[in-house]
Amino acid sequence: MQDTIQIHVNGQAQTCDCDATVADLLQDLEIRTERVAVELNLEILDRAMFDQRLLKDGDRVEIMSFIGGGSF
Repeated sequence: MQDTIQIHVNGQAQTCDCDATVADLLQDLEIRTERVAVELNLEILDRAMFDQRLLKDGDRVEIMSFIGGGSF
């Protein structure tokens, strides 16, 4: 039985546990969920689904961070 899977995160190959969720991936990458959007295989995920959505071998994940700006 396979213990890890291969995914792509922002275009880079990454290995993770076969039972990992999107939330697990973000935690492993030390990314806080409050200011990010996650696209999984071209689907934008609702933040509430991060801990329910399991990653599968070959998945493509794009993580986009939001950065607050100042006022003019």
